[in-house]
Amino acid sequence: MTLKPHPNYTRGELVEVLRNHGINPTHQRIEIAYVLFSRCEHLSADQLLALVNDRNSETSKATVYNTLNLFLEKKLIREVIVDPSKVFYDPNTDVHHHFYDIDTGELTDIDAADIEVSGLPQLPEGVVTEGVDIIVRIRSEQAV
Repeated sequence: MTLKPHPNYTRGELVEVLRNHGINPTHQRIEIAYVLFSRCEHLSADQLLALVNDRNSETSKATVYNTLNLFLEKKLIREVIVDPSKVFYDPNTDVHHHFYDIDTGELTDIDAADIEVSGLPQLPEGVVTEGVDIIVRIRSEQAV
């Protein structure tokens, strides 16, 4: 089962997905996955921690970061770094890009078909392109 953000996931479905990806489905990992995949939005680790602990006050910041790193390693999520101090975790692993609203801190998806890249620089010998991530930073016209 490929996991895509959807508001109607059950915890049972998430247990199956975690197991299929070689992840032991602990209670805390299930809750973290549930928040990530059922909200259909980009969350920072701190936002995720707050949302998980709204329901269960037993999850530590270290557990959230360790789980996010495990989900990254298993390719269940993507890491989107909008600046060195802001990292979001994206449950949508399909090829796509992002708008980052500087005023609100909101990150939203841009369909890959809506952006055309006309060329990339020549790659160093012995490497291949893994992907291209585009972040379009936006702000309100009134803020100019």
